[in-house]
Amino acid sequence: MINDIKNDAKVRMEKSVEALKTQMNKVRTGRAHPSLLDTIYVDYYGSSTPLKQVANITTEDSRTLAVTVFDRSMSQAVEKAIMNSDLGLNPSSAGSTLRIPLPPLNEERRKELIKVVRNEAEQGRVAIRNIRRDANGDLKALLKDKEISEDEDRRAQDEIQKLTDLFIKQVDESLAAKEKELMEI
Repeated sequence: MINDIKNDAKVRMEKSVEALKTQMNKVRTGRAHPSLLDTIYVDYYGSSTPLKQVANITTEDSRTLAVTVFDRSMSQAVEKAIMNSDLGLNPSSAGSTLRIPLPPLNEERRKELIKVVRNEAEQGRVAIRNIRRDANGDLKALLKDKEISEDEDRRAQDEIQKLTDLFIKQVDESLAAKEKELMEI
């Protein structure tokens, strides 16, 4: 039972760290990368469809993305979806291909992005701590029902704390790497 609780906590903490890394990858660093547009959905014949399912996304150079729409009649809808996204991008249309230049980051924008990244990291830490709290609550319930001893409870809580420290360290490392990436461009 204790192992099940620890394994569940570990899996949930791993997922939290992965979700954080995904969120951090969405933060634009000035380099063009097709994954920047992963969160954009287009109204495709009445249904919300991911952009990568209606268009081919490539990088032309380090500061330009090219979006080639499969169905030429969808070009305007794709352009509108990109403009309405919270990424602050302005595509220019050339037939069925949209070119999206990424503006260089100024100092003020970099500081804003670092605040966003720090906030994401804090959300990740909170999620990991909540998982720890849930696992400790499950252990307390087992102790209350006299299914485990107090020593087993204490030992398991220590192990869960070590897991928590490990995953919070991973969050901090991801944050430091992203901050460095934002400042060196």
